[in-house]
Amino acid sequence: MKKILLLLADGFEAVEASVFTDVLGWNKWEGDGSTEVVTVGLREKLTCTWNFTVLPEKTIEDIQLEEFDALAIPGGFEEAGFYKDAFSEPFLNVIKYFHKNQKPIASICVASLALGKSGILNGKNAITYNHPTSIRKEQLKNFGVNVQEEPIVRDGHIITSSNPSSAFDVAFSLLEILTSKENVKHVKDLMGFN
Repeated sequence: MKKILLLLADGFEAVEASVFTDVLGWNKWEGDGSTEVVTVGLREKLTCTWNFTVLPEKTIEDIQLEEFDALAIPGGFEEAGFYKDAFSEPFLNVIKYFHKNQKPIASICVASLALGKSGILNGKNAITYNHPTSIRKEQLKNFGVNVQEEPIVRDGHIITSSNPSSAFDVAFSLLEILTSKENVKHVKDLMGFN
């Protein structure tokens, strides 16, 4: 069984988290059965961007990082306090652990800024929220990142993406890394994507 740590910051976007729970959950029950998602936060109760309250299964203090095979991080809104958690030392230390051990890391939208802040994207290709009115690409560039113009960028074991619309594709990319193209095709078909 491959265990995926779904790392949640206060102020995360529920839709960006749900793609990981849904795609990897569909795989657990209808695909090859090899994935299990564990939701983890800095505290026992989190509030999403739009005031949806979530109780993660575990807090960072309750887990052993070596038990996990991959890391998934949804983005969120500054106005909802996302960066307070996402840029905190405990949050960044989780990211650094997965990078040091070359385990897959999948991020959606501005979650790549936490990867940048951790230092793991220095000199790497990545993307973040890419709307023309946003300053987020410039912020990512300031972390030493080679900012790309693709909706999804994969550099080694790290996946970054440009906005919420890319979320399902990120989750399917992570599933492919953890299983196979054939299995992803099967799960996509069952979920109505093919």
